[in-house]
Amino acid sequence: MNFFRPHWSAFVFACRRLAAAPANSLLSVLVIGIALALPAGGQMLLSNALTLGRSTSPTPQISLFMEVAAERMSADAVGAQLAKRPDVRRYRFLPREETLARMKKSEGLADVIDALASNPFPDAFVIDPTNDGPEAMEMLAVELRRLPRVEHVQLDSAWVRRLDALLKVGRTGVALLAALLGVGLIAITFNTIRLQVLTQGCEIEVSRLLGATDAYIRRPFHYFGVLQGLLGGAVAWAIVWLATLWLARPTGELARIYGLDFSLRPPGIGDSVLMLGLAAGLGLLGSSLALRQYLNDP
Repeated sequence: MNFFRPHWSAFVFACRRLAAAPANSLLSVLVIGIALALPAGGQMLLSNALTLGRSTSPTPQISLFMEVAAERMSADAVGAQLAKRPDVRRYRFLPREETLARMKKSEGLADVIDALASNPFPDAFVIDPTNDGPEAMEMLAVELRRLPRVEHVQLDSAWVRRLDALLKVGRTGVALLAALLGVGLIAITFNTIRLQVLTQGCEIEVSRLLGATDAYIRRPFHYFGVLQGLLGGAVAWAIVWLATLWLARPTGELARIYGLDFSLRPPGIGDSVLMLGLAAGLGLLGSSLALRQYLNDP
């Protein structure tokens, strides 16, 4: 109980300081919220873009072709090895006879195929990898090429590379924007706490003369910075959520025009908690820097 009492007192004091200047507190929270809403909104759009890209693009696959002269036993051996690999989610075997029959049904090819002395098509496998990232698929393709009697391995990851490159650019831009605006949030909290410390300078000196520790003096200001950051994070979440609702209808109409099953989704629980935690952490950092300068901490 003795541990929680000073923290509760500091929390109540911080709430009173926020309520003592409602206009200034509201403006500071709004500025923080708008600053955080920009990278949070960018992250939300990136997440939705990734969902849209995955849903509209075909699932990346690897096609493995055996040698034309390879016996069926060789194909069965390769299939047994594929079944044991953890990086292969599933695979489908395409026997050469089935490929020949399917190609005969193609217009204009039946006569050409009948004129051939033997079946020119090899046994093949269509493989769905467990990890469809470009690097993981290329590593898997390299290992598959080493299997016995394998003639060719075709990697279907060009679109994955393009999407991954675009998302990397987007993530880098969002991270840079978040870093710049995070510095702005720290500066806002720093100035707010610094002004409060200067205003209460006499009270702090008297508290020190009465034996108050630096931790006791810092605690209310730390809670103030955390509360200001949390409220700013809540405002940012509300802005992003309202923007998602506002854009959901036109985005849904555009998706229906192109025959896509897609709807814009707001930030999930994990992203929301992360945004609030970062906002609170940046507020705490800003207050710590302001107090360190005033209290001459080592």
